[in-house]
Amino acid sequence: MQRTIDRLLDGRVVLEQPRRGYRAAIDPVLLAAAITATRGQKILDLGCGAGAAMFCLAARVPGLSITGVELQPEYAACAEANIAHNNALGAFTIIQGDVRKLPRSIQTNSFDHVIVNPPFHDRKSHSPGPRTDKNTAQAMSEDDRAAWIKSAHGRLKHRGVLTMIYSTNALAALLQLMDHKFGGLAIIPLWPKLRMPAKRVIVRGVKDSHAPLTLLPGLILHDNDGDYTTDAENILRKAYPLPAMT
Repeated sequence: MQRTIDRLLDGRVVLEQPRRGYRAAIDPVLLAAAITATRGQKILDLGCGAGAAMFCLAARVPGLSITGVELQPEYAACAEANIAHNNALGAFTIIQGDVRKLPRSIQTNSFDHVIVNPPFHDRKSHSPGPRTDKNTAQAMSEDDRAAWIKSAHGRLKHRGVLTMIYSTNALAALLQLMDHKFGGLAIIPLWPKLRMPAKRVIVRGVKDSHAPLTLLPGLILHDNDGDYTTDAENILRKAYPLPAMT
């Protein structure tokens, strides 16, 4: 499979990824900007793909130990290659395996943060394309979704934080799955433009917390001319955290 070499965060992150199939856009960069990690913490990226989110996070927060799990061998191989491309950013481990049945090396570890940029579409209603790798990256069943939440919960430390970027179309189902497993739920809308409905949200939950749900200030991605807003530009170019996280 042919690959390209791309750059995120104005070149801070080098990303080798397949030329065709699922390719990282702004979602993993926005996810990385929402993680409240600090130096020395352990991070688990479930379904890491080529590693865009984890390397963007490491570019903003030094001194992290990050493990990525990826099912598809080609994407896992890209993530491995990206360790060399970004070796100055932190300590990384890539494991080719199934999020629904994590390898033993992961099951014996606990993490401060789990980050997830999962397939958004429901496999029952999603019309698959010709590429199996892209279909796997874009759609999952309800059982798969529940298994991802269970895996994330099981690998977090007490008061560990799960952070996901997700489609608003499936938000209600996601919150139902997180109920009784996570508290202190926080939702951050990502609006394409002012006065337009949000298509994506950041969802954060804290293991063993009983705090109520909070709707945090959202992010407007584009102005009326279609250019990125200043806040979005700072995140996508300068590795700033989401304003709601500061």
